[in-house]
Amino acid sequence: MKKYSALTLIMTLGFSVSQFVQAQGSKDAKEAAKFSREGFEATQNKDWDKAVDAFRKAAQLDRKQAPNLGSALQHRGMEYTTQQQFPEAISDFTEALKLTPNDANIYERRAYVEMKTNDYDKALADYTEAIKLKPNEVRYYLYRSYIYETKGDVKSSMADTDKALKLDPNNQEAKSRKARLEARQAANAPLPPPPPKTSPAAARTP
Repeated sequence: MKKYSALTLIMTLGFSVSQFVQAQGSKDAKEAAKFSREGFEATQNKDWDKAVDAFRKAAQLDRKQAPNLGSALQHRGMEYTTQQQFPEAISDFTEALKLTPNDANIYERRAYVEMKTNDYDKALADYTEAIKLKPNEVRYYLYRSYIYETKGDVKSSMADTDKALKLDPNNQEAKSRKARLEARQAANAPLPPPPPKTSPAAARTP
């Protein structure tokens, strides 16, 4: 009888805990939905600080809200970029990438800001990641080619330019860069050795 009572008590407690977890989950979901609505309203008003704050609270309660937070961070990052608040923009894009690491557009946006601050090595790395995610995006090769050219890496710049032309043979930007790079390569080519003053035939003794 005691064993039966103990078993009944354990089952009752287990059921109570389950109900509590479900109730807590339901409460969190309702709170997350509330913050999400606030976030969408703020988005419509382009109040990105409020949107990010609301979606952050929603995501803490429900991970399904993470993409909304990532989107709000991107929008705020773009607004920071417009205002030339570059460190803040990079911070938002970096946080957005943690939430959606397979979004090539975020890498491109962060790379654009890094180029604005002359941090070409980081911009190069971000365009490389973007190319891994979207290998047929001509724009990414053009920008990476520009960075390589700026850094004086003519060979890598030419490789990316050729890739862009392979994807888009009529791309005028790529054509112009290729002509410019070929001119640089020709200018840096080693000079041929001077011809000998005496021909081999004249040097032979009869």
